[in-house]
Amino acid sequence: MRFEPRPRLVDWTILLAVALALVTGVVSLGVGTPRFGWVFVLHGAGALVLVVLLFWKLRRVRRRVTGRWNRTVALSVLLAFLALSALATGIAWVLGYDLDLWGWTLLNLHIGLGLVVVPVLLVHLAARFRTPTTADWEGRRTVLQYGALVLFGALAWRAQQALVAVLDTAGADRRFTGSKPHEGSGNRFPVTSWVLDDPDPIAPETWRLHVAGAVERPLELGYDALDARREERALLDCTSGWFVERDWRGVPVADLLDDAGVTGEARWVTFHSVTGYRFGFPVDVARGMLLATHVDGERLTHGHGFPLRLVAPGKRGFQWVKWVTAVEVREERDWGQWLAIFVSGLD
Repeated sequence: MRFEPRPRLVDWTILLAVALALVTGVVSLGVGTPRFGWVFVLHGAGALVLVVLLFWKLRRVRRRVTGRWNRTVALSVLLAFLALSALATGIAWVLGYDLDLWGWTLLNLHIGLGLVVVPVLLVHLAARFRTPTTADWEGRRTVLQYGALVLFGALAWRAQQALVAVLDTAGADRRFTGSKPHEGSGNRFPVTSWVLDDPDPIAPETWRLHVAGAVERPLELGYDALDARREERALLDCTSGWFVERDWRGVPVADLLDDAGVTGEARWVTFHSVTGYRFGFPVDVARGMLLATHVDGERLTHGHGFPLRLVAPGKRGFQWVKWVTAVEVREERDWGQWLAIFVSGLD
């Protein structure tokens, strides 16, 4: 039996595999608890299947690439280069390799390449894609071919994990998210900010925390008025590919909400940064969070969010809002946050 599906099916499956990689990749950026580990497994196994699909595709079109070029061929070559680069950087990261790319990691490069693939692929599809016919799907052979592809992806992913363990590379102590541990204590871990967020140092004498929105008693607190008595150990897992576990001390969000008197209509809590960045969570989830002033007994540095940083256990690093200046209790979810996080920090 021929292992390779019909040409149109290969093209169509590449499209599905890229869509799967995109969706699972984007979802993986926002989950940090082991119960969502299957998202990362699906992302990795699907990528390994994509390697096989691209091999078949490139073998089929090699004559077109080595012949006379036109705009369509050039676009195809660019797409192949981006896709293979995204796959190579992802596999290299899993095997324990990294690069210092002006403050960015190999994982950041992998994510960036994967996102660039999408618009190039859409332009390519507009010129080249053909929908498979019913005849392309017919026959038991097609079912067996796709069954073999799924089995290959699962076995290749398992073999990859075993190889990492045997080689004892830097990837062996990764979390299920792909992040690697960062040694040290206190404020000694990477300072990363979302997009353009880079505010000037904040003077605690003039800074104020506002608790407002769907509350009965809006609050305005100065730095010295914060009752930072609760201490909690929590793991910060950054989408740049590293994680740290620290003891954080600060103000329980639940205490602030109780002091402000949350109304019965309240459903969401949005945390605002001085940069304009903001992120929200359901009220019951937000109640389990902490607004930290200290880490491992040290006062937070400016780069790590002084005077107040959100500690959100089980959430990824970009959701741990830094330089918090307001806690907004809302009756509905703030969908505008998805725009705000991309323009925050702009003057």
